[in-house]
Amino acid sequence: MQKNSMKNKIIFGMGLALATAWAQANTPLPDFTPPAQGQQVVINIPQLKLFLYQDGRLLKSYSVAVGKNQTRTPIGDYKIGAKAYNPTWHVPLSIRKGPDGKRLTVPPGPNNPLGPVFVRMGDPKLGLGIHGTNAPASVPGVRSHGCVRMHNANALEFAKSVKSGADAAVIYQMASLNADEADHLWLAAYRDPYVQKNLDRSALQSSIEQWAGSNQLSVQQARVDAVLKARSGRLVCITCSGQQNKVKGSLRALSWENGSGTLIEPAPVFDVPMAEEDVVLPMGSGVEVAVDALPVADTGGSSLVPLRARERPLLPVNVH
Repeated sequence: MQKNSMKNKIIFGMGLALATAWAQANTPLPDFTPPAQGQQVVINIPQLKLFLYQDGRLLKSYSVAVGKNQTRTPIGDYKIGAKAYNPTWHVPLSIRKGPDGKRLTVPPGPNNPLGPVFVRMGDPKLGLGIHGTNAPASVPGVRSHGCVRMHNANALEFAKSVKSGADAAVIYQMASLNADEADHLWLAAYRDPYVQKNLDRSALQSSIEQWAGSNQLSVQQARVDAVLKARSGRLVCITCSGQQNKVKGSLRALSWENGSGTLIEPAPVFDVPMAEEDVVLPMGSGVEVAVDALPVADTGGSSLVPLRARERPLLPVNVH
């Protein structure tokens, strides 16, 4: 009986590993050129995905929750900073004060909105970071006060993989155009949470036609139109015949925003900076950022209520 139980666990583990690998291979990649050396973090807001590149190769991708429209995750370039494991959350004065006017804190544990780890992104004055959560159902989504939220296991894996000093970019691309190893084109389109209306359909169509022409493929235009109308995030083959829905091998990102429709190759690095030492704060270090809190029964003498629309945003609305 025990042998059968162990065998079932092994089969389940292998199946889970294969499913995870398949999901990674079938995740649409953004139009972004990573450096050929070093690490690069890319967060695509409409896609609700974080990508971690190492030496120009995709290392891992994660589903994330990003800032609400009122408190957006700012688009731009950043550096990964210090990491705080089992962080203590200091509730910003801009959000809430205790009855005696003192700042409230939430200690490490299952009730902490930052989860088991907080990774700083950008200048600490921004109050921006990538962290876990005590509300796993909120990931993926458009839910935070500007920070990037992950499931706890993913947040820990990411924190252990990324290095302080790595480059990070927050981008806003409403479509992904990829080719599989059979050279077929796969398209996905996403909703517009910050109402940027920046999907350049002309550049996208030009890229599709350029690739299809170079590889002697026929474009299923009705599928292109359906994907752009639905914006469901579902990956669709737009050059396959019939109802093919299986990616051959791994996806490769195409440069489509400039209308070229060419495969993206890692950018050469001519002046490689010295690797910075990883910065890990003492266990339980305090972090002050604006996050949505769930009700907390016991926070060391304090009690928090859910934070809702009446909160004042800590981060400015980005209009990029």
